[in-house]
Amino acid sequence: MELTESIQNFLHYLEVVRKYSEHTIRNYQRDLDLFSQHVFIPLENISKKEIRSFLAALAARGDSRKTQLRRVSALRSLFSYLIKQGVVLTTPFDAMDPMKREKSMPHPISFEEIDLFFSQPDVTTFLGLRDRSIMELLYSSGLRVSELVGLDLHDVDSGKRLLHVMGKGKKERVVPMTENACRWIQEYLTHPSRLPKNTKALFLNKFGGRITTRSVDRLFEKYRLQSGIPHGITPHTIRHSIATHLLENGMDLKTIQELLGHSSLSTTTIYTKVSASFKREVYERVHPLAQKKERESK
Repeated sequence: MELTESIQNFLHYLEVVRKYSEHTIRNYQRDLDLFSQHVFIPLENISKKEIRSFLAALAARGDSRKTQLRRVSALRSLFSYLIKQGVVLTTPFDAMDPMKREKSMPHPISFEEIDLFFSQPDVTTFLGLRDRSIMELLYSSGLRVSELVGLDLHDVDSGKRLLHVMGKGKKERVVPMTENACRWIQEYLTHPSRLPKNTKALFLNKFGGRITTRSVDRLFEKYRLQSGIPHGITPHTIRHSIATHLLENGMDLKTIQELLGHSSLSTTTIYTKVSASFKREVYERVHPLAQKKERESK
């Protein structure tokens, strides 16, 4: 069987059997097609030599380590599928050590920047009110953007100020909302322009359907440019920021872990390092003597 045919069979399997989204399947296809354009030997002859050559080509074209890892992950999934189908007996990855991920530190933003960023939507309009509600809820409850767009109306308990969230791995958790976030959501929900009335989704796009993660990302970039804040702000930036701010204000790691829905406490522990570097960064920026030293060095 040719490599291109195997890829098409695999993508069909992801769509029909695994029920992957169109977006995910497109990403798989993009990564696997790139590999098929690089390798011109029979499927059964592909070895670790071809994988390493592919990685070198990715690095040469400027792909980040994260992108390389994603493309290799797609290849691993393809060969795992081919093993199960009996198309191949071994995979080129059997003779390779796993690629190590680069450990990147989250980059929180200050409360002042949060305040400036959140003031950008025009809350006299329905969509501006929606956008402010999204921002407030992300910062209030530390949600992933995928969790936020998946919220339904029945997931919001305004009386108790609680959210029922479906997290990674279909794990449910209940997280609190601040009074402020709850107020913004109620204003958004009671706005006369919120149509259709019978939809179950909490946050809607301008056509009345459920808003997508891509739309939220685009909104964040629009408001970031509008605010004049020089560095990137994404929904995940807000999640990092609230975790860091809660830690700065004395919340214990276990509680932060439960709030964010981390499966392991070690994932949450990274915020102790972020907190220390964040303090130092803020100190250097606002301390009078630090500023004086910077001016003298110029």
